Amino acid sequence: MSYQNKASFPIFLIIWNRLQKQSTPNIHLRMSYWLEENWKKGERHLLLMAFRSSGKSTITGLFCAWLFYINPDLRILVMAADTALARKMVRNVKRIIERHPLTNHLKPEKADQWASDKFTINRKKELRDSSMMAKGISSNITGSRADIVICDDVEVPNTCDTAEKRIELRRRLHEIEYVLVAGGTQIYIGTPHSYYTIYAQKPRKEIGEDNIFLQGFNRLKIPVLDIENKPAWPERYTIEDIERMKNQTGLAKFKSQMMLEPVNITQGRLNPADLNIYNAKLEYTEAAKQSILSIKGKRLVSASAWWDPAFGSAKGDGSVLACVYTDEDGDYWLHHLEYIKNSINSEEDEATAQCQKICDLVKKLYLPSVTIETNGIGKFLPAILRRELGKAGYACSVIEVNSRQNKDIRILEAFDAVLAARALYVNKNVLKTPFLTEMQEWVPGKSSGHDDGLDAVAGALLSEPIRLKKIYGSFKNRWSKSNNIHNINSDFEI
Repeated sequence: MSYQNKASFPIFLIIWNRLQKQSTPNIHLRMSYWLEENWKKGERHLLLMAFRSSGKSTITGLFCAWLFYINPDLRILVMAADTALARKMVRNVKRIIERHPLTNHLKPEKADQWASDKFTINRKKELRDSSMMAKGISSNITGSRADIVICDDVEVPNTCDTAEKRIELRRRLHEIEYVLVAGGTQIYIGTPHSYYTIYAQKPRKEIGEDNIFLQGFNRLKIPVLDIENKPAWPERYTIEDIERMKNQTGLAKFKSQMMLEPVNITQGRLNPADLNIYNAKLEYTEAAKQSILSIKGKRLVSASAWWDPAFGSAKGDGSVLACVYTDEDGDYWLHHLEYIKNSINSEEDEATAQCQKICDLVKKLYLPSVTIETNGIGKFLPAILRRELGKAGYACSVIEVNSRQNKDIRILEAFDAVLAARALYVNKNVLKTPFLTEMQEWVPGKSSGHDDGLDAVAGALLSEPIRLKKIYGSFKNRWSKSNNIHNINSDFEI
């Protein structure tokens, strides 16, 4: 692309501001130089992160108008969290094209080419797609083609406040690859609204991420305060203004929206950073007529398996089995978390099929007992599970518990002290389940999304471990250290 006899983008910006009788702050010049420099170098994956109300969307709109000034045959798709926000940028670019002395010749004569959500400027090529078009993130973009896709604030609380929404947002954004022409450009503009933001600079290992979402994107990050604690836009925000804003909005929101630090704005109570992640298998050995079960050289002395059953709707509660071991030092090992899904092709009824899966886990995990929460559908499951364990020849106790305690209180009591002591170890395979996301998002009384895994692990942590010296069966589970059989009063609230 030849730029001969064409004004640079910073000059284009200054001309527009003078026409509006406005000055051009240094922060906007910084953005304009960065955008033009990367465009000329052929950088086609860009992320502009700047604090709220910094004018980043306005500058990007001007950049779109400048690109049309450079090459009228370009096609630009604007995507935002909703269509109304995307239209706002399109209207802004239309206004610039109409009034800027370098672009007013691009306005088409036909009114039908000058709509509020899309327009086509005077161009040489006959192309099916409009010059610029606005779409919400949930809109259908199948069949569209674009040379440039602008993602303007696609991440907002409404699109990222639950794990399901974040998955859907990423799925939608992956569709951009089918819209962009070869060598096309993606420009993201926004601020982080979640700890698991699409703008993160480090992968979130605790939820199984190996790479960040915007891998390979060239970034410009402008927080409201620089590393020397000086305002990035002193003409608009003084130190006093910034301090007042911090006090009014709260530290978490200020860090997220003004300092561009990914945090959990909802301030979840349970922090995955307090977990100890390990990658090791159960080790079963026999020595001196004793069975020994261990993890990473730590001898295990008890196990607690809690099953919170559920059937049916994918949007309802999930059926989850949590298996927690305790070692000689009193540390807890969350070794397995199973979100049970019944096979569509299963010949058994759903209750029997789930019980058979529990039987398989009993053998695999050397479980001496399984506790079933008998609230609701769990009332008739213990009998079915005992029947299936008998058929398989597995000696495993089935304990029935009716939970009458408030779920939020139960979760707090189970996790607070254990996490504070950093005494909970979690197998790496558990990271592949929704458990870590449930932890991050859980807020007492305000939990969004599902907490089925969290609830099952809480039950396992709170239930009395079963320590048996010897159980006769078709597989080895005589690994418990205790030499005595204890009678346990199971009539308690969990």
